Amino acid sequence: MTRAALCFPGQGSQCAGMADGLLDEPLARSLLAVADAEGLDLAAALRGSDEELRPTEIAQPGLLFVELVLASVLPTDLDIVGVAGHSVGEYAAVSVAGAYSAEDAMRLVIRRGREMAAMHEGTMVAVIGLDVDSVTVVCEEVRAGGDVVVVGNVNAPAQVVVSGSVDGVRRAGELARQAGARKVIPLNVSGAFHSPLMAPAAQRFAEVINATPRGVLRCPVVCNVDGAAVAGSDALPERLARQLESPVLWIDCVRTLVALGAEVLVELGPGAVLSGLARRIDPTAATATVNDRDGAARLATSPATPA
Repeated sequence: MTRAALCFPGQGSQCAGMADGLLDEPLARSLLAVADAEGLDLAAALRGSDEELRPTEIAQPGLLFVELVLASVLPTDLDIVGVAGHSVGEYAAVSVAGAYSAEDAMRLVIRRGREMAAMHEGTMVAVIGLDVDSVTVVCEEVRAGGDVVVVGNVNAPAQVVVSGSVDGVRRAGELARQAGARKVIPLNVSGAFHSPLMAPAAQRFAEVINATPRGVLRCPVVCNVDGAAVAGSDALPERLARQLESPVLWIDCVRTLVALGAEVLVELGPGAVLSGLARRIDPTAATATVNDRDGAARLATSPATPA
């Protein structure tokens, strides 16, 4: 039995057609009904264009839908040693692990997406070619001038996302280039996600997630805020709420999944961003991607792409 860790991508991975072949699965119907009850025509959104899927309040539940439905059709002979998700992907992870029902996870993500979309202040950029220590120094220099700017994601050894006020992020980008960054890429996001500017949204969302019933975890969840493996669901609400205003420590998450004994890191969702990051974080890591039902079936016979 293959020892696998499941990984779920976050916002930015969504794309037109990502739900093709999944809308008639049993879990799909249940999730679409939840979205309808929350005032979101998710079925129509999932049939839309890339542009129609771009808004935060659409992209996040759309990704969760695809990730949870793909997880529901995985082969049953995988030994799941741990799960993790990047940003909103963490909600698919905690649901698959047993902390929340799929339906409650959808309700949470719809609320999360709306709260984050309402926070229009700020922006984000990806800094390519500098390590996290160098980017941290850049952010500290900008903050000394009074602007809000922080490391928002640590995705790979030389791929760090900066988040904060528009002026702060602009200045951080300038200093990063001066420090030797190969590229500074603006991200198409509606706000300063994973920064202190998300604190009001995090506080409102904490009330919702604290009131949501939890189940018993079937496997460890590796959390974005600290890269630690959590074995009990009581530890999750605080971490999930704090994640909105804290950096995603994805390097630490991948290393923890490997330390848990994963023989293959299985990415469930559109694209293969996390698989690429995993190989940059740990060149020995074997990866597999599951983008559709056929991909789930192939996993049973060819579980991994060798490192």
